[in-house]
Amino acid sequence: MNGRISTLWKFLTDDIWRITEDEVTKTTFSLYNIIKTIYLCIHRFTKDRLANKAAALTYSTLIAIVPILAVVFAIARGFGFDNLIEQQIASNFGGINETSTAILEFVNSYLSQTKNGIFIGVGLLMLLWSVLNLINNMEITFNRIWQVKKARSVFRRVTDYFSMLLLIPILLVLSGGLSIFMTTMLKNIEDFTLLAPIGKFLIRLIPFVLIWFMFTGLYIFMPNTKVKFKHALVSGILAGTAYQFFQFLYISGQLWVSRYNAIYGSFAALPLLLLWLQISWTICLFGAQLTYAGQNIRNFSFDTDVRNISRRYHDFVAILIMSLVAKRFARNEPPYTAEEMSEECQIPIRLTRRIFEELQDVNLVHEVATDEKSESLSYQPSIDINQLNVATVLARLDTHGSEDFKIDTEHAYSTQWEVLLRAKEEYYLNAGQVLLKDL
Repeated sequence: MNGRISTLWKFLTDDIWRITEDEVTKTTFSLYNIIKTIYLCIHRFTKDRLANKAAALTYSTLIAIVPILAVVFAIARGFGFDNLIEQQIASNFGGINETSTAILEFVNSYLSQTKNGIFIGVGLLMLLWSVLNLINNMEITFNRIWQVKKARSVFRRVTDYFSMLLLIPILLVLSGGLSIFMTTMLKNIEDFTLLAPIGKFLIRLIPFVLIWFMFTGLYIFMPNTKVKFKHALVSGILAGTAYQFFQFLYISGQLWVSRYNAIYGSFAALPLLLLWLQISWTICLFGAQLTYAGQNIRNFSFDTDVRNISRRYHDFVAILIMSLVAKRFARNEPPYTAEEMSEECQIPIRLTRRIFEELQDVNLVHEVATDEKSESLSYQPSIDINQLNVATVLARLDTHGSEDFKIDTEHAYSTQWEVLLRAKEEYYLNAGQVLLKDL
């Protein structure tokens, strides 16, 4: 049994990542991709400690929940939909109970200060800060999941964030209005034996569909990168279904709050609220991780080998890539993208991008945009290809990085340092005579 478990674990962590599409049937490869996506999602969710990030977002949400609802109610009241919004929010907290009543009282109190002028100044700044801080923390967390280093610009943050706040009451109104419309229609078709069950099913499906699209939109919009709709939709459906199931458990749990009144008093609903926020964010972040895994599963082929690549093979791949880039440039052909290079040479895409980044850091290649419709960047040589030889590539890769340490290379350890330099000179001697375009 232990041997079978070890074999299965080795297959999941190593062997399955080395199987290419031309080695198995299309159906088998698709099945392997599903297995790899699930494994990668769970592995990265644990490794990135997303449960801790969900706890941090829970804290930010607890601070921002009243200001956000105040903004939503203020917008809704401007259009006369405040009662409908109140019903929708109350239903999400399990109906009229201690939690929903307390939150709505806080919101009404918050808005009442506006009429008295107390809301102006510091109060307005605190409201904006708490709302923007929550959405900004969401963006940072999603960008880390997607390994995006560059965040939105300040202008885009302001415009995008406030667009979200304007959309929230609209979506809530549409949700409530659609439910009322379907309920009214159901009363009119109750006499029809076949249509009544279908109508009931559609009414019960409305909350699921809305939450599916909400999660899908969140997964597409929040990361500062391009997310494919099909991957976001699959994750949105799974995360939305899990959220609705937990929502049902949370609403059912409200019935047990009265048992904790003796312990918590008026704060009896607070532990359940915190639990609801924590698990809701955990579900949301797991769906975001699933979206990333599904869209980028190809990047993790030969993952163990890429992380443990030898220095010799690393240099070989760098020379191979630079040689092909130089040849294309010499023939005046369109430059390579990382994807084209990976497919043509059967180099794992993650290793290809890593080598291109290193070559770009040592100023041997630079990115170019050859087609406005293309999302991928291409790479051109950064120096004259008639002077670009193997020794240049190896020397720049060898010397890239810091050498500013306090090891005494001039006196105490000068012999070792000089031996290394002489060995490198001999290493580069023949390589300096070979141009990359001639390989």
